[in-house]
Amino acid sequence: MRTIELIYPHTLILEELPKTVAAIGFFDGIHKGHQEVINTAVSKAKESSMESAVITFHPHPSVVLKKETEHVQYITPIREKQEILQQMDVDRLYIINFSKKLSSLSPQEFIDHFILGLNIKHLVAGFDFSYGHKGKGNMNNINSYTRGKFDCTTINKVELDNEKVSSTKIRSLLVKGNVEKVNEYLGRKLSVHGTVVEGDKRGRTIGFPTANLEINDDTLLPKIGVYAVKALYKGEVYEAMANLGVKPTFQPNETKPKVEVNIFDYSNDLYGEELQIEWCTFIRDEKKFNGVNELVEQIKSDELEIRRYFSS
Repeated sequence: MRTIELIYPHTLILEELPKTVAAIGFFDGIHKGHQEVINTAVSKAKESSMESAVITFHPHPSVVLKKETEHVQYITPIREKQEILQQMDVDRLYIINFSKKLSSLSPQEFIDHFILGLNIKHLVAGFDFSYGHKGKGNMNNINSYTRGKFDCTTINKVELDNEKVSSTKIRSLLVKGNVEKVNEYLGRKLSVHGTVVEGDKRGRTIGFPTANLEINDDTLLPKIGVYAVKALYKGEVYEAMANLGVKPTFQPNETKPKVEVNIFDYSNDLYGEELQIEWCTFIRDEKKFNGVNELVEQIKSDELEIRRYFSS
């Protein structure tokens, strides 16, 4: 998959671009609803012997349009988004830089520049996709902007348990730590990449060595607590437990949550290595213990519960 970052105005030459079927949207999470949009574009591209593309945006419009929003965390930061789209057999990814200048374009200007101007012959989007200044362009009125040069397919809402699958719903589930339900909405395990960095090495002294992960600040994590997770490393998958939190027993003044992972039945040095962590289920809230012995007993109990979870 080829990734192309665009700003407005872009300088790509129309005659050099392949005829393309494109899915368009922000696609944070690439959940089951997004997958329906993207898979439709990929299928139509193959049927028409064209290339498939995903057109997305970065950063989130709220960062640009709402003065009080300085930083947004994503269910799927750009890197995760790229990896998932690659697996979905997308040929090219266009990442449009969302700016105030872009937001001021009329629907027709947006279509002319980023759809017609990218040689898109068929556009696929969700029923609630909007574009152009103040979202005046949408899938209900798009035919008035196509200039008769491309076709459109609108994907209706996808539901799970009679509720719309949406990034907003997934975000609300993450706040509650309900990663199992999140995984249902995603159709895969929620995952995060991190580099193993040196911590305080306290875990080794109490019999539970942990890999401390440095994770991109753009990543939206579930609520603080202990989780059953799987650790993916060099093609192997390991069962593990993760503590996402501030370690109040030892660091009462810490405020930034960190991810520590104890990989079951694994003892090799991982410093500097990259791990991918899949969130499987929430075990308990993080809490402050009255000393190391009480903490160790709780960790032993957590391990037993997580091993039972994986064996069931």
